[in-house]
Amino acid sequence: MASYEVVICILTFCCLLAASLGALLLYSRLPERYQHEETVAIIRLIGNVFIVMTSLVLGLMINSARNAFDGVDHNAHVIATDMILLDRTLRRYGPEADDMRARLLAYARHARDSTRPTSDPLIMGDPVSEQLLTATGDDLKTLKPADTEQANLAQDAHKIYQAIYELRWELVEQAQGTLPLPLLVMLVAWLMLVFASLGYRAPNNRVVVCSLVLAAALIAGTVYLILDMDGPFSGLIQVSDAPLDRVIAELTR
Repeated sequence: MASYEVVICILTFCCLLAASLGALLLYSRLPERYQHEETVAIIRLIGNVFIVMTSLVLGLMINSARNAFDGVDHNAHVIATDMILLDRTLRRYGPEADDMRARLLAYARHARDSTRPTSDPLIMGDPVSEQLLTATGDDLKTLKPADTEQANLAQDAHKIYQAIYELRWELVEQAQGTLPLPLLVMLVAWLMLVFASLGYRAPNNRVVVCSLVLAAALIAGTVYLILDMDGPFSGLIQVSDAPLDRVIAELTR
């Protein structure tokens, strides 16, 4: 089944192509009074206005998607660092925490596998990973420090675990994307108007047709990349799972 981004990309391409080629073919069939220079000038002027507007909106969408992507990437590195720190703290606590370290390792492996393209794109967002992380927290509550040093280590472990738990849910929420569909629909409508103005009174030859097809494909591809970057755990542009690989490497040392 095609992804949401691919469907939007194909629909955008078809809409832009239909608008440009439709205007190109329609012009020769219009009555002469619609072919005056003044009419063409007004249509081109309206098209130029929307060229500016679509350029601004596309820039804002790219910036929004990039900021969302960078935020998720930053949180992925932070949670990986916290997991390593939690493992180091539990290791210092003593053999009583070995079961917790094993659960943390299982959670890291499952989280890493959940970010693969063939798996659930919601990083660490499935019930199995939640159970593994919750079980680690429950085990932390059962620790009974024998001295002051272990008490301090247990307290530090609780703080780090709480930070990991909060970041996990932040990543799950951030995986949903931030670009609203109505804005995307409006952008495609503006682009259709722009492409219709380009096709209106354009010469009907192969060079013009190929240029319009190529331009529609490139714009549709741009929309796809923006949506793909807005969904950081699926598609061509994904947050790297290298931090989780480093976590697993450190936890298995």
